[in-house]
Amino acid sequence: MLNPRSRQPAHRVTTANLGAAYPFMAEGGLGIQSAYIGRDWYGGSFFYDPWALYPHVITGPNMVVVGQLGKGKSSLVKTYVWRQLVFGRKVVMLDPKGENRRLCQAAGVDPIRIDRQGAVRLNPLDRRIAGANQDRELILLDQLDVLYAVIGAALGRELKPEEQAAAQVALIQASRLRDEPTLPDVAVAMLAPGREAAEELSTRPWRLAEGSREAALALRRVCEGDLRGMFDAATTVTVDFEAPIVSLDMSAVRHSPALGMLMVCAAAWFQRALMRESRVRRIVVIDEAWAILSNLAIARWLQQSSKLARAYGVQNIAVVHRLSDLDTAGGEQAKIARGLLSDSETQVIYAQSSAEAARTQRLLDLSDEETELSLQLVPHVALWRIGQRRFLVEHRLSRLERWIVDTDDRMVA
Repeated sequence: MLNPRSRQPAHRVTTANLGAAYPFMAEGGLGIQSAYIGRDWYGGSFFYDPWALYPHVITGPNMVVVGQLGKGKSSLVKTYVWRQLVFGRKVVMLDPKGENRRLCQAAGVDPIRIDRQGAVRLNPLDRRIAGANQDRELILLDQLDVLYAVIGAALGRELKPEEQAAAQVALIQASRLRDEPTLPDVAVAMLAPGREAAEELSTRPWRLAEGSREAALALRRVCEGDLRGMFDAATTVTVDFEAPIVSLDMSAVRHSPALGMLMVCAAAWFQRALMRESRVRRIVVIDEAWAILSNLAIARWLQQSSKLARAYGVQNIAVVHRLSDLDTAGGEQAKIARGLLSDSETQVIYAQSSAEAARTQRLLDLSDEETELSLQLVPHVALWRIGQRRFLVEHRLSRLERWIVDTDDRMVA
């Protein structure tokens, strides 16, 4: 009698056969010795450094990290920047959740805490941060981008041409009154423009004020409400940009509807400081990037500022929980989000929910095989898409790093 429980030997193939079966992930390593990430399931140890890969593998340094909560995104980002410190990189982090305390402690620095008490103020228009040798016209354009983003976000619409012109001459007027103009200074100058400012636009002061009154009141409201005590006065803290990590803790205002504006003001302040020393390679981490991209005016600012960051050799890392956060707005915001995603030539994809899989596939242009794989990934394992190459990587942590990334202490206390 034949045994019904016949046991067949395991099927074995060569790497050439495996490449045909799994062409999107049967890769060798990147062949660089830099920041260690973990184990490449199909190629031994996995290392990553955007500057070492440029320009042969990637043409831009930006990275996007996407995945469900609890799958390992924050652990990856924190240990990645921690390991990059060994190579002389400097790190700037926008931290809406206040989860970088242990990372900063390990690096021997203190996070900068922003709240409405006003103990720490960062002026997003402070041009002195960039240094005395920076081009004043470039600084002015950067200041205007911040102004347009903040006013547009407060209005909930695009600025009209006359409002943009009024904001520009108001900024110039405020700059003549003091070396370090502030957002409230600009609001006052818009509400009461001088004769010289009006003549520059071939109009009268009262007419200029009338045409930009709504925008001026929106900026004033933001300074006295949502941004009060944080970005509404001269800079009151000296941030050491020679420190290995500069982390801005915004957890006190995380649930404010103005979180996107806060992050823009903070990013603008940091970015201007990056212009001071372009020889140092820096990493800028923007957690909960949806807070920036969900608003059209702010999304436009991020799109423009990313070009400046690339010019100064900065790697931007955007951390997103759900791509639906970026896709629900529709229209131009969705186009900008897709453009920023496509510009990020390094994409790290952790486990996706079935509800998010189709949207993730569309926005990241995943193959059917990659989409199916994203539904099956276990925690701390991610699909890395670097240029045209694909890797399946298990992130590994040391004992110290496990302490650094642990955010469950409040839950288990």
